[in-house]
Amino acid sequence: MKAMILAAGFGTRLQPYTNDVPKPLFSIAGRPLLDIAIKNLIHAGCEALIINTHHLHEQIETFVAAHNYSIPVHTCHEPHILGTGGAIKNVADFWDDRPFMVVNGDILSAIDLKKVYQFHCHHDHSATLVLYDDPEINTVSVNQSGFIIDFNDQSESSYYPIKVKLTFTGIQVLESEILDYIPANVYSSSIDAFKKMIAAGKKLKGFIAQKAFWNDIGTPDRYKKTAIEKSAPQAFRRAYPDYRPKPIKQTKLKGDGSDRKWYRLSSGQRTLVMVDHGITTGLKTAEIDSFVNIGKHLEAGGIPVPQIYYYDRMAGLVFVEDLGDRDLQTAVRRTQSRQAVTSWYKSVIHFLVKLSISGAKGFDSAWAYQTPRYDKELILERECRYFVEAFLNGYLGWDVSFEVYQEEFISLAHKSLQSSTTGFMHRDMQSRNIMLRNNQCYFIDFQAGRLGPIQYDLASLLIDPYVELPQNIQSRLFNYYVEELSLHRSVDPDKFRHCFKYCCLTRNLQILGAFGYLSRVMGKRHFEPYIPAAIKTLYQHLAISAKGEFPGLKVLAEKIASDKKIKS
Repeated sequence: MKAMILAAGFGTRLQPYTNDVPKPLFSIAGRPLLDIAIKNLIHAGCEALIINTHHLHEQIETFVAAHNYSIPVHTCHEPHILGTGGAIKNVADFWDDRPFMVVNGDILSAIDLKKVYQFHCHHDHSATLVLYDDPEINTVSVNQSGFIIDFNDQSESSYYPIKVKLTFTGIQVLESEILDYIPANVYSSSIDAFKKMIAAGKKLKGFIAQKAFWNDIGTPDRYKKTAIEKSAPQAFRRAYPDYRPKPIKQTKLKGDGSDRKWYRLSSGQRTLVMVDHGITTGLKTAEIDSFVNIGKHLEAGGIPVPQIYYYDRMAGLVFVEDLGDRDLQTAVRRTQSRQAVTSWYKSVIHFLVKLSISGAKGFDSAWAYQTPRYDKELILERECRYFVEAFLNGYLGWDVSFEVYQEEFISLAHKSLQSSTTGFMHRDMQSRNIMLRNNQCYFIDFQAGRLGPIQYDLASLLIDPYVELPQNIQSRLFNYYVEELSLHRSVDPDKFRHCFKYCCLTRNLQILGAFGYLSRVMGKRHFEPYIPAAIKTLYQHLAISAKGEFPGLKVLAEKIASDKKIKS
């Protein structure tokens, strides 16, 4: 047989993602739909194949040219899109005298195409349309003899008592007779041609696929659901070599400040965590790229991070080791023992030093998301300006100009980098991003990692408003960090502390900007209780800064602390 894959459409329901990638090149478990369709047709006995193209046609043509398929695979570009019917008519000269199979390029299916073709060859009707029971989109009426009687029929029917409505899968086998019902060189739908044939007394046979998998991935939700369904079993097989397929239960986990979604997947007694970064298209480094590349880099360097078992970039899915639910914040809040708290933090610091040193070795700045390193521009835009716009103006409702404090912000940025010890920085090293399992700490949420002052991560850890470590414990832990670091590289404690105190300020500004944005814009009000602690820390660090240093910010901190919106 010969066959056609319909691949010209705009993928409107999947926009804006299809603005960058045509729908047939969307991947499921790492394989583009188009490749899956081509391989399925070859397996079914297809001898030659043609693919119509229009939207982003160069990508499809390049994809086909790059693959050495075992049969001829041609492309037919439509300068003006012709629709499903017009596309079929347009390749009439590609047909031979045998029935012609047509498959939509935006479906994922395990339906046996050889069986469908043989089914068609054993009856003498004009077309066979493969039908499937999908209650969300069932619209095709079928009588009890298996013939299609209408499309988009809203009326109930007694012809087919078990299932009167089914879904057209986009898989069909056609006789050349259909070409007489399709106008030439104009946009037209194959469904319109089928309706004309039914009106003319022609019979269209339905092949009802009752058990085989099929899904239309035409919307973001349907695409994501299918991607999870196909990727999750692969992830379990990677994580557990002796895994045997079992039903997989999905439980949503409580998220934090990120837009990403977290789920625990359970299959029997075995579990994984799935991180959903959202559909990802384009070549620019995305958050999922940073998560995967940095995570694998850190794991290879012996850093305690969750193991990444499997990921699908386009679907935005990453499947990682399940570290449980106990983070450092939870552990600290559930104990009254300062000795236990100090012990946990010393363990974290031991690995934090290793993170900063080992993580920097072989680190590729191209892995970094948004900016390649922690520098002056990042401090000014993503910490200082973020503080002004998201916290002062957004959360407190003030009308403050960044330019009023710009000179002091520039000075702060300069001093934060002046005596820095460069290494790998996590950039969100706080208690909720440190998991505890079997007396071992693990770092998570490392996707914002980059090269920069390692003092920043220590500052993040010690001034963390989720925990509010007493100042005397902070001081002891600072000294312990310097001792640990001194085992690996030469350290001037005074210079290290000089940079550290300014990193405390830049981190504090970032924290307040984030809390303001998350509380007001994202509606995540559970961050609000931690704002007073962050304000208190900011005030304290500005108060102990050198005389005449940051005079405007000191006055600003006093004003913030007295604002009625801030509840202690």
